[in-house]
Amino acid sequence: MKPSKKFLPKLYMALILVFFYLPIAYTVIFSFNSGRSLTRFDGFSLRWYEKMFSDANMMNAIFYTIVIALLATAISTVVGTIAAIGLSNSKKLVRGAMEQVNNLPLTNPDIVTAIGLLMFFSALGVRKGFLTMLLAHIMFCIPYVMLSVMPKLRSLDPNLADAALDLGATPWQALIKVIVPQIMPGIVSGALVAFTMSFDDFVISYFVTGNGVNNISILVYTMSKRVNPSINALSTLIVVLITFVLILINVVPIIKERREKRRAAAAMLEENGSK
Repeated sequence: MKPSKKFLPKLYMALILVFFYLPIAYTVIFSFNSGRSLTRFDGFSLRWYEKMFSDANMMNAIFYTIVIALLATAISTVVGTIAAIGLSNSKKLVRGAMEQVNNLPLTNPDIVTAIGLLMFFSALGVRKGFLTMLLAHIMFCIPYVMLSVMPKLRSLDPNLADAALDLGATPWQALIKVIVPQIMPGIVSGALVAFTMSFDDFVISYFVTGNGVNNISILVYTMSKRVNPSINALSTLIVVLITFVLILINVVPIIKERREKRRAAAAMLEENGSK
């Protein structure tokens, strides 16, 4: 292969990475800018971080964003996992129909979903606020959890639960100790996607929220109408948080796997020594 043919794919990949990460790097760098300019770096400063932490509206938005994202993730993960397990044991016709229904919120435009939820809550006379935003987030997070869990359930041996029941396990024990550990990667993936979608949502949140309840996306939208470098500080903290979570999720399984290998090796050596 000619050197040019080897070089072009690497150049293409480098350009893609620059396209993805240059705006993020730009935001992080200018979050430490001492001036208000978003194009000229005047010097290193923590001014905008101090302003961010002293801004009550921004702190409230961060609080509501994190609380709603955590609650929506926890509830949607449990509900979505149970629904996926139930569908896996249903008839093929019912399972196929419900999977198509589950895909509707994923393909439906956010603006249509937002207007539908707005009309639904208005028809019920529910006051818009924390509860309506939480319910809306749970609603659009559940399909993502089910979409992540279903492939793991399809890969399981269908006789696994029956074998556990034959060995004396109760249905609850078979679910918790046999089925759930086997599909845990899908559950974790679904929970991460649900958290990300809830944390990042703007359109639906904007339509279903009430006075005094804003998330980060709505706050950034209102602040974007005027130059406020505190947005850079807030965005940097979010990037750091997400990076930390991703590193933690990828490192913890590796550490756990190494410990299990060490225990297995120690047990094998102890068994060989006893012989």
